[in-house]
Amino acid sequence: MAMATIDVNKLKMGVTYVDDDGQPYRVMSFDFHKMGRGKANIKVKARNLMTGAIINKSYLSGGRVESADLTKTEMQYLYSDEEKAYFMDPSSYEQIEIKKEVLGDDLEYLVEGKNVWMVSWEEKVLGVELPPSVEMKVVETEPWIKGNSATNVYKPATLESGLVIQVPLFIKTGDTVKVNTATTSYVSRVS
Repeated sequence: MAMATIDVNKLKMGVTYVDDDGQPYRVMSFDFHKMGRGKANIKVKARNLMTGAIINKSYLSGGRVESADLTKTEMQYLYSDEEKAYFMDPSSYEQIEIKKEVLGDDLEYLVEGKNVWMVSWEEKVLGVELPPSVEMKVVETEPWIKGNSATNVYKPATLESGLVIQVPLFIKTGDTVKVNTATTSYVSRVS
């Protein structure tokens, strides 16, 4: 069976592909260079989805790479312990466990009881696919002191997952905030 291929000119941020080593990669950044009469050169920075290693690679325009056929399954995040995170399939109630190092920093965006998309390749779990933003409750932050109202002043806040981000002074313990998962930054307060 022939594998689907992707033109290297379409290797944009977030695209997954299989490199020469037979491993799946997700593009983190790309740069297109065209100099003179020759073919364009596409420089890609990509993360190996199996090992987490980051590579920098160049491709000539017109080249092709294999498409990584990833499987996404909706799972409910249950909890994590010292070594593993536990998930449940909401339709079959089957539970699976994943080593924390597979999830890496993505674990900081998971909230117990919320559904996430689990990503697999050839039946091996690669991690979770985070949405562009998540909503989490603030469990601890300093109170706002009147007079500290200079513009764009931020303070640290601990969220329900344990993630610490900088939030505006008006945010208080118990508020729900929206967090950008790509930049780990405060987006807005959720009413």
